[in-house]
Amino acid sequence: MNVPRDQYETILKTISSDDSPVGIDARKTHVIIIHMLNEIEKRLSALESR
Repeated sequence: MNVPRDQYETILKTISSDDSPVGIDARKTHVIIIHMLNEIEKRLSALESR
């Protein structure tokens, strides 16, 4: 999967955490993923209803 560098950097800055041993805030990362999946589901439903 190729992510444009500017988008990659934006995402990385959003989920980064200096307090985490793995370098990311897992809770925030999961919330973002679930939010985006919900948005995709809404868009798909709208397309299917056309």
